[in-house]
Amino acid sequence: MHSVLNVFHWNIDPVIFEIGSFGLRYYALCFLAAFIVSYVLMLRVFNREGKSQELLDKLSIYIFLGTLIGARLGHCLFYEFDYYMAHPLEMILPVRNVNNSFEFTGFQGLASHGGAIGILIALWLFSRKTKTNFVWIADRLVLVVPLAGAFVRLGNFFNSEIIGLPTSLPWAVVFEKHDQIARHPAQLYEAICYVIIFFILWSIYQKNTKPKPGLLFGVFLVLLFGARFGLEFFKENQEAFEDGMKFNMGQLLSIPFVAIGFYLIFKRPKEILSKK
Repeated sequence: MHSVLNVFHWNIDPVIFEIGSFGLRYYALCFLAAFIVSYVLMLRVFNREGKSQELLDKLSIYIFLGTLIGARLGHCLFYEFDYYMAHPLEMILPVRNVNNSFEFTGFQGLASHGGAIGILIALWLFSRKTKTNFVWIADRLVLVVPLAGAFVRLGNFFNSEIIGLPTSLPWAVVFEKHDQIARHPAQLYEAICYVIIFFILWSIYQKNTKPKPGLLFGVFLVLLFGARFGLEFFKENQEAFEDGMKFNMGQLLSIPFVAIGFYLIFKRPKEILSKK
């Protein structure tokens, strides 16, 4: 293994500045950037297909809330179930009870699989409310989700979280907040994969503005959650209960999404709800 002197050392403070107990984090900025960039790109898609900006504004509210609520509940229920069942208010409030006093912590703990489920529920509610076809809007939304995911993983890198396994590769990173071991920069691996997936989906859409209903959604599910499944082999487990498992929680949760993706790709158009 490389000497820790010969690899990149990462020890940046994740908090940009603090005012009292409130601190602005790089993660929060990355999360915000994910939504801003996604909105700008989706506006191009909506303009191209003759949809109103007002419809996009409504969709953005649904997606923001669905992502945040789903990702938060996903983390609490999938990864720290016992703790949050004993402290249920901390699931929905950005505070933690420390020595009988409440401390502002922000929402520390967001799960991407929970976010995905939250987005799907939000899309279903949005489609019913606006009478917009679910499959049509899902096919367009997934054009920007991978890029948003890349921003989030960059935020994880700033937080020195979701770290990789030890490695001797020349691009290894020492996350000094954890230890002095050279590790895979797993967050950056994932961010790069998501950017590549974004370009693949965007290229398919640019070549055919009316692909088979469900195709883009299916390709997205297979590529993104397939990548997530494979990249988990380079990561440390996030929770102790995963240590005895053949596949960790992230991998197990990815399998149903990949299966649904293959279903959407190979099913005939008439077998998928496609009415606008």
